[in-house]
Amino acid sequence: MFVNKQAIPAAIAAALLAPQSQAAQIGKVDVSGSVGLESRVFAESPAYSGQESGVNISGIFNPEFRYRTENRKHQFSLIPFYRLDNLDDERTHFDVREAYWLWLGDNVEVLTGLNKVFWGVAESRHLVNIINQIDAVEDIDGEDYLGQPMINIASQQDWGRIEGYLLPGFRERTFPGRDGRFRAPLPVDTDRARYESGAEENHIDLAVRYSHYIGDWDVGLSYFYGTDREPVFDVNATGTALIPVYNLINQVGIDLQYTYDAWLWKIEAIAREGQGDAFTALVAGFEYTFYQIHQDAWDLGVLVEYQYDGRDTDAPITEQDDDTFIGARLAFNDIQDTEILAGVSIDHASGNAFYNLEAQRRLGSRYELELRARIFDSAGSGQDAFVIEDDDYVQVRVSRYF
Repeated sequence: MFVNKQAIPAAIAAALLAPQSQAAQIGKVDVSGSVGLESRVFAESPAYSGQESGVNISGIFNPEFRYRTENRKHQFSLIPFYRLDNLDDERTHFDVREAYWLWLGDNVEVLTGLNKVFWGVAESRHLVNIINQIDAVEDIDGEDYLGQPMINIASQQDWGRIEGYLLPGFRERTFPGRDGRFRAPLPVDTDRARYESGAEENHIDLAVRYSHYIGDWDVGLSYFYGTDREPVFDVNATGTALIPVYNLINQVGIDLQYTYDAWLWKIEAIAREGQGDAFTALVAGFEYTFYQIHQDAWDLGVLVEYQYDGRDTDAPITEQDDDTFIGARLAFNDIQDTEILAGVSIDHASGNAFYNLEAQRRLGSRYELELRARIFDSAGSGQDAFVIEDDDYVQVRVSRYF
């Protein structure tokens, strides 16, 4: 089906300007979600052959359908996601973020279908969060995830919560296409992905997690066996593209958070084998909040985290191997829910720095304005400079919720 990408602004704008209404209810089905219009402006020209220049405009449609029976024993959720992008065909994509049935017993829960699961406590890097695949065409921060097929059985007891996961379908990571920004000098050929497992994407992965609150401590322990969500890359025979290769791994993870007055002390750590030599990685730090600093209204949180990663060259590439993240989160606590998060990650070895600014504010009862700015500062020749250092950008998104 042919899609006129030039019609994106008009179609989404019409939805954004539609009359406001309360979230629909059909019987006991709750219908909500959002529609949005997003624009990115890049500060520099593209660095690599084939990349498009100009303003990047996208339309986003993200409805949510939920149903719960009268006895509250059964819940159903369906959350599709669609983005239409004017520059990158790979960024134009559809996914089902959630599509599951959940049964709630007295102390047992059973979920089957597609779902998103989040583990971890750190701000700058989510080491232990391994269930879902990253949707890398959405953004570069690793905060967007594809829906994962699963059977999840959980039990809540006095001694903690135990969760088991059977993951029967692997989702490949998405990557920008040849036309898109935020890519390496060679584009990724996702059609020729390779797997260590002979079952390829049909390998059944397994995971288990234990979590509990012990006084002022939040504790999480996890284990994962299966196809790693991070690929390594080979160059194809003609030297024109990167081939993603997905290995089988064993990973043990721990996440801890200690709360004391205005302090939050956090640590995430993993030990992984299956990609070269076994290695460990961690992110650790704190968040301290100054409450009511301006007219007894604003809250300012200061964040500091250190990132270490001991992997070798046979494991997936990471820039976050010896870095420090310093940031601040300002909450205005107003009726518009205005919030600003700003930070910088500094690589101790190369001197590279990644600056990030995120701000959001509600406009009325149904609209939200979001602003993002990202700057990549390379230390110069001879260093491990970012391959996307020419992709500094400012992004504005307007969303209407229904």
